[in-house]
Amino acid sequence: MSTLSVLWQQFEFLWPWMLAFLPLPWLVRLLVKPVSKQHRPLLAPQIINRVADEFAADSMLQPQKRKSRIPLWFILIWLLLIVAAMRPIWYLSPTPFSASGKDLILAVDLSGSMQKADMYLGGQDVDRLTAVKHVVAEFIEQRRGDRMGLIVFGSQAFLQSPLTYDLNTVKTLLNETAIGMAGKNTAIGDAIGLTLKHRVHQSQAATQESVLILLTDGTNTDGIDPIQAAEKARDLGLKIYTIGVGRVEHRTGLDAFFNSSRNDMDTATLKKIAELTQGRFFLANDTQQLAEIYQEINRLESVEHEVFSYRLRSELYVWPLGSAFLLSLLLGWRKLKQWGA
Repeated sequence: MSTLSVLWQQFEFLWPWMLAFLPLPWLVRLLVKPVSKQHRPLLAPQIINRVADEFAADSMLQPQKRKSRIPLWFILIWLLLIVAAMRPIWYLSPTPFSASGKDLILAVDLSGSMQKADMYLGGQDVDRLTAVKHVVAEFIEQRRGDRMGLIVFGSQAFLQSPLTYDLNTVKTLLNETAIGMAGKNTAIGDAIGLTLKHRVHQSQAATQESVLILLTDGTNTDGIDPIQAAEKARDLGLKIYTIGVGRVEHRTGLDAFFNSSRNDMDTATLKKIAELTQGRFFLANDTQQLAEIYQEINRLESVEHEVFSYRLRSELYVWPLGSAFLLSLLLGWRKLKQWGA
C-alpha cells in the first residue's frame, strides 16, 4: 500500500451529503428573476440631438442585460463554504478502536501463600505471583476492545482499577502489586462481592456481558462466605471462572493431621463457585498450564461482533471556513476602494 493511499485512509468527510448544495447559487440565479426597474425618460431634446450621432438608437432603448456568469471570486468562496460544511476530518489513529461490549474483571490473590516458588518460568522456579503476572499480561494484550478491571484480595478485597478500555493501565497496576499488600489471609467471598458492587455502578447496559476471572491458591479464610457471594453473582448474571494456581499436595494419615494448613487450596469451593455461575474451574500446576487456561478462557469469551468503533480525529473545517472569511474581507475591501475612487 502506497503512502498516498495510507494518508487518504486517514482523511474523511463526515457530512459528504452537503455537496448537494453546490449548485444552489446557479439554481437561484436561473429560477429567480431580477426585479425590473422603472426608468423615467429624460426630457431633454437638446442633449438627445447632440449625442444622437454618437450612439445608435437601439442601444439607447434596450436595457443592459444581467451578466450570465458568476464572478470567479464568489465561486471560490462558495466552494470553500461547501467544503467546510462537509466537515473534513483527519484521523489521528491509523486504525479504529473497537469495543466488544464485554466486561472482564481480574481478581488476583495476594495472600502470603502466593510467595511459594513452585512455578516454572524461563528455565527457573519462580513464585506464584510472578508467574501469574507474566501469563495474565499476555492475556490482557489479547482482550483489546473489552473493558477490564483489576481487584486484588488478601484479608480484604481492593479495587485497583475500575472497568476501563485502557488495558495498559490495568497491566501496569497488576505488575506493581506485591505479595501481602492486601493482607495475609484469603477473602475470596469479598473479591466476588466487590466485583458485584463495582459492576452495578459501572455496567453500561443491562445486556452487558460481565465475567470475573478469580485466581487464588488457597482457601477462604476471611470475609463473607464465597458460596453465598457466588449465589448472588448467579442472580445478577455474573459468570465466574475460578483458577487454582500452584501444586496441590495430597497428604494422608498423620502427615495430613499435623501438617494441614488453612492455606491449602479448597478446590471443592472453587468448583462450586464456577458451577453456580455457569463458569468453569481450572487447576494450574505450572506456568504452561496457566497460559493454556487463559487461552481457553480467551476462546470461550471470544468477541463475536463489534458494538462500536471510534478513532481519534481532528476537525479541519476551520481551514476552508477561515479562507472563505478572509476572501470575503478582501472582496469587501476592494469594493470599498472602488467606491472611494
